[in-house]
Amino acid sequence: MSLAPVAKQRIDKWLFFARVVKSRTLAGKLAEAGKVRVNSNKISSASYQVKVDDVLTITLERKILVLKILAPGEKRGPYVEAKELYEDLSPEPVKREKSVFVPPPAQREPGSGRPTKKERREMDKFRSKG
Repeated sequence: MSLAPVAKQRIDKWLFFARVVKSRTLAGKLAEAGKVRVNSNKISSASYQVKVDDVLTITLERKILVLKILAPGEKRGPYVEAKELYEDLSPEPVKREKSVFVPPPAQREPGSGRPTKKERREMDKFRSKG
């Protein structure tokens, strides 16, 4: 009794087909930069082989994606098809509350703006004498 071979695919191709990144080149750079983990193991090669049920942790610029692979991709299709390749296990983003403290605007005495040119000359004379 023989088991069916497990379908494996390069990580850069899968990321491209799943529409995680815009191009396969960017997917390769992402993997080589160490921004992708497969089953909690950091990878450093775009040729790393992934299979169904692998869990990917991808660190993007502003978010972290946790994706479980459901199927290997065959081509880069529309978003609806690409979404069927994975299950999104990403945690909810942490919402930051706005600061309650709002500093009051700076206050000046009425009529006391910037010094005029005449007043600056007088200050310069005063400073140079002493």
